[in-house]
Amino acid sequence: MKILQYPLGELQANCYFIIQGKECLIIDPADDASFILEELQRRNLNLIGMFATHGHFDHIMAAGEIQKSINLPLYIFEEDLFLIDRLVETADHFLGYKPIIIKPIHIKFLEERKLHVSSFTFDILHTPGHTPGSCCYYFSTDKVLFTGDTLFKQGVGRSDHSYSSKKNLIESIKKICKLPKTTMIYPGHGEELTLSASLCYQSPWATQESP
Repeated sequence: MKILQYPLGELQANCYFIIQGKECLIIDPADDASFILEELQRRNLNLIGMFATHGHFDHIMAAGEIQKSINLPLYIFEEDLFLIDRLVETADHFLGYKPIIIKPIHIKFLEERKLHVSSFTFDILHTPGHTPGSCCYYFSTDKVLFTGDTLFKQGVGRSDHSYSSKKNLIESIKKICKLPKTTMIYPGHGEELTLSASLCYQSPWATQESP
């Protein structure tokens, strides 16, 4: 399994290509549909799945435009559907202007379970806290976890939004900390790290937050 990481958009959200052969999954399509579509074509990749770690605009802005070219649903937890409904308003608040956004119209809801997509097999972990529908994707064979904005190299996700929950975030981090120490963490922003280098093995990790 090959992983390509692209920090995209003004907030540099990580878009990940997960590749086996010529098949590709995208985790967090982020904010540059043109780049993503061109990169898929340049690498001769067949996009077979598009998954969101949560509903914040900087992680999913490109999804709707990608769907105009490739008929695929965006998979996300239903608890974050309200964030998709307010994509433009949220982007305006954080960016200071209203970007042109094509909202994803083909959406399928996730649940916590093992999922098989063609040759890919991975576990969906519901990890609320940063947002109600935040989740992580765990590829156990490769010991790889995509954490979105739940866990970063230098901290954990924000829990000060009106819809966030620090209590839930702590429980979600505890769930992640049960994975093997050698698990490689690919976060929603910034660099990758091993679980053993994360806040799971620092104290008191639960009081540290990353913007």
